[in-house]
Amino acid sequence: MSDIEIAQSNKMEHIRDIASKLNIKEDDLEMYGKYKAKLPIRLIDEDKVAKNNLILVTALTPTPAGEGKTTVSIGLTEGLNKIGKQTTVVLREPSLGPVFGIKGGAAGGGYSQVVPMEDINLHFTGDFSAIEKANNLLSALIDNNIQSRTRSLGIDPRTIAWKRVMDMNDRALRDITIGLGGTANGIPRQDGFNITAASEVMAILCMAKDFSDLKQRLGNIYVGKTFDKKPIYAKDLNAENAMAILLKDAINPNLVQTLEGNPAIIHGGPFANIAQGTNTILATKMGLTLSDYVITEAGFGADLGAEKFLNIKCVSAGLKPKAVVLVATIRALRHHGGATKEQYNDVNVERVDKGLSNLEKHIENLRKFGFNPIIAINAFSSDSKEEVELIQERCKILKLQAVVANGFVNGGDGMIELANAVLKEIETGNGNFKQLYNWDAPVKEKIETIAKEIYGAEGVDYSKIAIRDLKNIEDLGLSKLPICMAKTQKSFSDNDKLLNRPKGFRVNVREFEFASGAGFLIPILGNMMRMPGLPAVPASERMSIDNNGKISGLS
Repeated sequence: MSDIEIAQSNKMEHIRDIASKLNIKEDDLEMYGKYKAKLPIRLIDEDKVAKNNLILVTALTPTPAGEGKTTVSIGLTEGLNKIGKQTTVVLREPSLGPVFGIKGGAAGGGYSQVVPMEDINLHFTGDFSAIEKANNLLSALIDNNIQSRTRSLGIDPRTIAWKRVMDMNDRALRDITIGLGGTANGIPRQDGFNITAASEVMAILCMAKDFSDLKQRLGNIYVGKTFDKKPIYAKDLNAENAMAILLKDAINPNLVQTLEGNPAIIHGGPFANIAQGTNTILATKMGLTLSDYVITEAGFGADLGAEKFLNIKCVSAGLKPKAVVLVATIRALRHHGGATKEQYNDVNVERVDKGLSNLEKHIENLRKFGFNPIIAINAFSSDSKEEVELIQERCKILKLQAVVANGFVNGGDGMIELANAVLKEIETGNGNFKQLYNWDAPVKEKIETIAKEIYGAEGVDYSKIAIRDLKNIEDLGLSKLPICMAKTQKSFSDNDKLLNRPKGFRVNVREFEFASGAGFLIPILGNMMRMPGLPAVPASERMSIDNNGKISGLS
């Protein structure tokens, strides 16, 4: 059966029964029908957060289809619960852009899914819509102020750094001109759209520690400068309270369930190639408050999601993961070993052997953060025994365990070996998280540390625009913020054609975006765009809905 057929055939428990497994009273739930609920952030207990066990799931550099981090995260949760460990999976919310673009869905796969699958992949509880509206409210306030004759702050339209957003891949909106059609329609200026997952409002929601912190961060959003070079922030437009009103429900994490009836918390949805790529701090802390073990994932390869999870989220929130699972697939190793898309399912030990260089670099990187990762070989039917054994032998040489993860086919039963391996790693106490760089270091030094240590680059080059932006960062007093790279997920480099473990390359910083409210700087590398486009054949084309509202093709 397809993913959606498996999800639709599953008999879900009422959300109050899922909540009771976490000792949550029904009166504490804000229910969205029978199978979804919001959890109030007042339930978070910092003492329990510090005591319980956080496990990060990341991956090697993926193929365009991804390597199943979410599937492994959900399956590992099922496996740990199977062996009697109270475990909750805490994930990001899917964006409609990838759902209708390449992926077709992002709620796990096979028998390792979160449900209700259609709701989660589509509008869910409205968090993305609230983020979009809050973002675009600020856009409207900016242009209204420029138009105003009586209350103008004197904003120079040429300096505006804030863009509108929508949750869809639409490349035609990257660069647009607004305000045309006469004086009643505003002042003409160049503008553009980012995808909602790349909005700083999304980043702020994911970094906020409570509602007060959310409001303060919204007020600190950098807008642009006046004609006399004075910086303007959202608080200068009195925007933060109105924006926070739109986010009053969105700030609360969402409770759903896995196919096997275990709790799942899903909240926030930044991409890891253009934002920080992890769920909200509040959702992670909610999971750690309510259960002994929390499984969470960070988007794309470990050079993006895991690096940002560890250097930005964990440092900001005071989180210390106990173990890291590094997901590898044989098809991705074939890909990095030279296989074309048409050859991903062709058994080829030589290509896997060559592609292992990519996995080994990710292992090296995670060890720099103080972790010996457990390797999860996410199983596909095209895998051969010889290819699996090659990975396990190579990992054994590196003093690591590589476990075949069969959650896609067998759910929790197929993940018990991985669950035991994770528990053993936690019990050894070897995980000793350390950040890669000091936030107080100069901006260029922080960028070069990531580029050289994590990507393996020889150095970093800066465009004239980037050099100008660096001066602006210094003038605004933002130089001590951490770095959130915007880089292709397809390569360690900023060139998506350089696969496996490229060497002898330099990365190029094209420009910076300033997430002064979220609390990090965004160097944009190479040709990276913060508004993706649709592929030649979008996933939307294979979807359908019948007269009874039953959806197919969403997977």
